[in-house]
Amino acid sequence: MIESTLPRAIATAESLRGLLDGRVFLPGDPGYDAARTPWNVAVDQRPAAVAVPTSADEVVLVVRAAADAGLRVVPQSTGHGAGPLAGRFDDAVLLRLSDFTGVTIDPERRVARILGATLWQDVAEAAAVHGLAAMHGSSPDVAAAGYLLGGGLSWYARAHGLACNQLVAAEVVLGDGTLVRTDADHHPDLFWAVRGGGGGFGVVTALETRLLPVADAYAGMLLWDGTRAAEVTAAWARWTHGLAPEVTTALRLLSLPPLPELPDFLRGRQLVVVDGAVLADDDRAAGLLAPLRALGPELDTFARIPAAALTRIHMDPEGPTPAVSGHLLLEDFDEAAAAALVEAAGAESGSTLLSAEVRHLGGALGRPDPDGGALDRLRGEYAGFFVAVAATPELGTRGRADAARAVEALSPWGCGANFLNFSEEAIDPASAFEPDVLARLRAVRASADPQGRFLANHDLG
Repeated sequence: MIESTLPRAIATAESLRGLLDGRVFLPGDPGYDAARTPWNVAVDQRPAAVAVPTSADEVVLVVRAAADAGLRVVPQSTGHGAGPLAGRFDDAVLLRLSDFTGVTIDPERRVARILGATLWQDVAEAAAVHGLAAMHGSSPDVAAAGYLLGGGLSWYARAHGLACNQLVAAEVVLGDGTLVRTDADHHPDLFWAVRGGGGGFGVVTALETRLLPVADAYAGMLLWDGTRAAEVTAAWARWTHGLAPEVTTALRLLSLPPLPELPDFLRGRQLVVVDGAVLADDDRAAGLLAPLRALGPELDTFARIPAAALTRIHMDPEGPTPAVSGHLLLEDFDEAAAAALVEAAGAESGSTLLSAEVRHLGGALGRPDPDGGALDRLRGEYAGFFVAVAATPELGTRGRADAARAVEALSPWGCGANFLNFSEEAIDPASAFEPDVLARLRAVRASADPQGRFLANHDLG
């Protein structure tokens, strides 16, 4: 398939070469390889062309030119979750939005306007100037757009729900190349769809999202040696049951490589980490964390920190990284599930996983948002996410197998659902959306892009 369609697509893409003052790259051009490479460098993207716009007008130009050439369009900000696209868009233009960024804050309305592929760290820092916080994720270099389109799971999530439902407006280039503004009163079906329905409806050029009146939070991490994994994981499982919704945490079993850039206390070690945030005053936060602190962590960084610093408490890698992963949503995570996780991914398991993580959901995440979009809540009380570094194809194969083993180990507690933001392989869309929601999403897509010009990470089928 690739051998027969790619040469024809490249020939067709020649018509785009003169656009954007030379910021269109075809295979063989200097700059093509750099422009086509996503953040997850384990994914080999080979589109017919790569276009790098710097404005909404340039996005419109590329979409219309691609349509005239009979090519599809793949919008991409950073390419963190590029895995499901692998091998699917040799007949498409990759629209890399990485040079189209900017954020402005309206402190009176407590709203951030976020352009193109702006990273969450930039949004968090801009909001912090006004004593406000964005509902960003756990990585500073993830773009806001993809995160919000897929739902958005923040350190404030159990108190405030999914980040996508904080959106108040979006600007989207549709399949016919028109740029529309959508909100509760304009194109309301499209506004509903972009809030958690994933991509595929168009190219999002700007988003406006509410900010929280949060200047700082009691946040950080607790760290233990990996030999205590069974004890700590079981204790965290017990602690999360009935926990107040102002606490959002994750537990991870980490296997860190002996890299020189890591500090001595982390380098080459097996660890157990609990990190997150507590939206309460210091005394109440300390009381809520007391059962975990009673376990005598080797390191305890929980303290009141500026809101903009929460993007880095998870220690997610910054910069392009080769990775493979697995994921599932869980109805429960009890002591038996904790034991299963340790057996599958703990220090004695032989697993190559860099991180075996369980995030606590529930609270506001489990209640339908009355004004929410396509994803108004998350099924399940916990989310499992298992990631391995895939520096070579062989390591990628082993990492996928170890991630699958962790998913299988926790499947007895699964709820049969997936979360787009954590799904880095193609999934059945029925596992992410209820039947009526999926049917409505398909109808919105057919209206916004009747010719099927856009490809999203996760196809609605």
